[in-house]
Amino acid sequence: MPTLRGIPGPYRLFFVSFDSHEPTHVHVQRERKTCKYWMEPLALVSNHGFSPVELNTIRQLLRDHRSQILEAWDEHCGYRR
Repeated sequence: MPTLRGIPGPYRLFFVSFDSHEPTHVHVQRERKTCKYWMEPLALVSNHGFSPVELNTIRQLLRDHRSQILEAWDEHCGYRR
C-alpha cells in the first residue's frame, strides 16, 4: 500500500494496489479511522469513524493537493481512468 509523501497533516494518504481498476481514488487514515474518496469528481465513497467536520477538513486537503495525488496515482497505477 504505497503512502503518499509530502502532504502535511495527521493523515496517511495511500493507494491499495489491488483496487487500481476502480476510478481514481485515495484512502485516508488517522489512528483507527479510515475513509475513501473518489478524486474525479471529488466525492466521499466510504467512511469508518471520521466526523463530518473532519471529513470536510480531509476534503479540503485533497482539493489542495489534487494534482500531487493524481500524479502519484498515475505513477502507481500507470494510468488514470
